[in-house]
Amino acid sequence: MEIVGSSVPRVDALAKVTGKARYPGDFLFADQLTMKVLFAHRAHAIVRTIHIEEALAVPGVVMILTARDVPNNEYGLGIRDQPVLCGPGSSNAYADRVRFEGDQVALVIAETEQAAIEGLKAIRVEYEDLPVVTDIQEAIREDATLVHPEYGSNIFHHNIVRLGDVEEAFSRCAVICEREYHTPVQEHAFLQPESGVAYVDKEGVITVIVGGQWAHEDQEQIAHALNVPLERVRVIYPAIGGAFGGREDMSVQIILALAAQKLHEAGINRPVRIVWSREESIIGHHKRHHYYLKAKWGADSEGKILAAQCMMYSDGGAYVYTSPKVLGNSTLLATGPYQIPNVSTDAYSVYTNNIPAGAFRGFGGPQAIFMAEMQANALAEALKMDPVEFRMRNLFKEGSIQSMGEAIPKGVSIREVVQACARQAGWQETPQGWKKPEIAQGINPHIRTGLGFACGYKNVGFSFGYQENCAAKIVLHGKTEVEKATLFHAGAEVGQGSHTVFAQFTAEALGLPIEKIELCLSDTGTSGNSGSVSASRMTFMAGNAILGAVRKARERWEAGDRPAVGDYTYLAPKTSGLDKQNGHCYPNFAYGYVAEAVLADVNTLTGEIRLRKVICADDVGKAINPALVEGQIDGAVVQAAGYSLMENFITEKGITRTKELSTYMIPTSVDIPDEVQSVIVEIPDPLGPYGARGMGEMPYLPFAPAVLDAVYQATGLLFNRFPLTAEVVLRGLGKI
Repeated sequence: MEIVGSSVPRVDALAKVTGKARYPGDFLFADQLTMKVLFAHRAHAIVRTIHIEEALAVPGVVMILTARDVPNNEYGLGIRDQPVLCGPGSSNAYADRVRFEGDQVALVIAETEQAAIEGLKAIRVEYEDLPVVTDIQEAIREDATLVHPEYGSNIFHHNIVRLGDVEEAFSRCAVICEREYHTPVQEHAFLQPESGVAYVDKEGVITVIVGGQWAHEDQEQIAHALNVPLERVRVIYPAIGGAFGGREDMSVQIILALAAQKLHEAGINRPVRIVWSREESIIGHHKRHHYYLKAKWGADSEGKILAAQCMMYSDGGAYVYTSPKVLGNSTLLATGPYQIPNVSTDAYSVYTNNIPAGAFRGFGGPQAIFMAEMQANALAEALKMDPVEFRMRNLFKEGSIQSMGEAIPKGVSIREVVQACARQAGWQETPQGWKKPEIAQGINPHIRTGLGFACGYKNVGFSFGYQENCAAKIVLHGKTEVEKATLFHAGAEVGQGSHTVFAQFTAEALGLPIEKIELCLSDTGTSGNSGSVSASRMTFMAGNAILGAVRKARERWEAGDRPAVGDYTYLAPKTSGLDKQNGHCYPNFAYGYVAEAVLADVNTLTGEIRLRKVICADDVGKAINPALVEGQIDGAVVQAAGYSLMENFITEKGITRTKELSTYMIPTSVDIPDEVQSVIVEIPDPLGPYGARGMGEMPYLPFAPAVLDAVYQATGLLFNRFPLTAEVVLRGLGKI
C-alpha cells in the first residue's frame, strides 16, 4: 500500500468545512446551566473575604463556588503550586491569595449567561493588595517580594551545564562575541477560546467535554483536585480549534468538573457549560516565556567554536506550569546544533506576578536558538566568514558530543538540512567554501533588501529522564479476512492533522484502504494514555504505538480470535535528567533538524518589514502526509512571523493592556510572507515509525534570528530583541 507518504485528505476535513464538527462550545443540552468565572483582575493580593449573599439572590443564579468548596485546592503540571480557586477557607493554606490577574476567585452557575454575569457583579471581594514584582532582575534580588513565601525564593528552577574548561578555551580564541538578548511574551491566540461542558453520567462518572492536549493528564489533575478516584472522571476531546501548547495546562477543565460534582451533590443533575471570551482567554491561560539572555562565545581563526558561556533567565510568571521542561530544552539548545567542546550554562526559572508561562510551540527552543544563532552570525562576521561556511565547520555530525556530555542519537542530519536550505536560497559551494549570493537592491532607495540565515534542532518529546510512553489499541473485524479495523487512541487533534496520520499508520500497517479504518479517539473512557500532543512527539510516539498494536492484533487474529484485539504501549528509549553538579545526561532519544533563509525588504521611511520569501528546509524523516507537513511549515512560519515582527504583549504592573485581538496584533493575510518554500528532507530516524521524526515545532525555531539577520544585512542595524515593529525599526534608524 502507498498510504504512508501520500497526501490523503484529512479524515476530519468534510465535517469541519460543512460545520458538522462539534467543538467544546458547540455542545448544547436542553437543561444545561451556564458558568462564569470571577477573575482577580489584580496581580498580587490576599483575599480577605468573599461576600456572595447578594449574588445568590440574583434571579437565575443557582450556585456560587469559592475556595472552601474545592476538596483538594491545588493543581499543576510541574508542582501543585496553584489553587483551583483563590480565597479563604481553602484546604490549602496558601490559597488565600491571588498571584496574577487571571487567578480564579469564584464561580457563578446560573440558568443563563446574563444571570451569571449579574451574579458576578454582585459578588463583593475584599483584597489586601501586596507588592507586585514583574521584572526578572527585580524578582531575583535578595530583598524581592516573594510570590510564593512558602518556598523562600523566587528562583524555582536552576539548571547548570559544565563541559571542558571555558576560561582556558577563551584564552585561545581569535574572536570573542559577548552580547545580551531579550525574547518577548507571546499569546497563543488560538482560534477557539476555552470552553466546555461537564455533567455526571448515570454511573456517577464526572464527564468533561473540553479542549486540551493530554486527556489523561487532565483526568488526573481533575481527580486530584476533586479528591475522587481516577475512574470517576472521564475526559473527552471533540474537535479543538488550535492549541500550540496553550491547552497543555488547566484552564476550565477542573472548574467544569467541580461545578458538575457540586451540582450533583446538591441533587441538581444538569450539565454545566462555560465559554470564555477572548479577553478571558488572554488573561486566563499561560503564555510563551519571556527570556533575558547573556552569551559569550569564542572561535579560533579557522572558524571553530571553542567556547560558549550562556546565562538564561526565564520569567515563569505566577506558577510553575511546564517551566522546568521548557528550561531544560533551553539549557540544551543554548549552544545550538553545534559541537562546542567547552560550555558553561546557567539557566534559571523565576516566579513573578505576570501571567504564568508554559508550553508554546518550540517549548523553550525559539528563545535559546535565537541566542545561539545570533551568536553564530556574530562570530562569522567577526571572522569575515560566510555564515553558512561558518556553520558547516561547527555543525553536529554522527557521534558528536552535545553540551550535556553525551553523544547525540543516531540519525543526525543537520548538515544535509543546512545544505538543502542554503542551495535553495542561492548559496554556492566553492573550493574555498560556501559563498552567499549577491542580493540585488531595487530602484527605490528607501527599500533595502537583505537575506538572513539560521538553523536549529529540537528534541522529540519531554525526555530528560521522563519515560515517554504512548498506548494504542487495534480491533480487527471480519471472518476469514480482515474486513475493517478500529483504532482506539487518546491523542488529540488540535488542527495539525494527527488523526489523519493515525489512520494512515493503521491502514498502511494492515494493508487496508484508509476507508476501512474506524477511529475512536481522544476519550479517557475508551483509550489508554497517549501522552501529550506537544513537544513534536505525537507522530513519532503514536506511530510506534499503532504499529505495535497492529502486531499484537495480528497475533490474536492468527490465533483465531474474532474480533482480534491488540493492546500495546510503546516505551521510548530511556533518557536521564541533568546531573546537579555538571548537567551531564542523555537528554533525548530523537531530534528534528531545520534551517531557514529569509529574504526581507525594510522600508527605511516607514520602518515596515516585508517578508518576500522564506525557505524552510526540514528533515521530517518520512513525510507521512506531505500536504500536512507543508501545512505545518506554513503555519509555523506565519506564527513565527507574528512573534518576530508584530505581536507586542503589553502589561503594566502585572495587568495586561492588550486583552483583545484589536490591540494584540497577530498576522493577517497582508502580513504573511509573499512566498514560503518548503524543502522536505527525508533522512529516516532509526527509531521513528517508517523513519518519521517530529516536525511540528521545527520550522518555528530559527525564524526570528533569520529575520533579524535579514534586517541587519539590509540596513546594518543590529537588534538584540524583538518584535521588530515599525516603531522599533524607526527608533533604530534614529528617525523617532
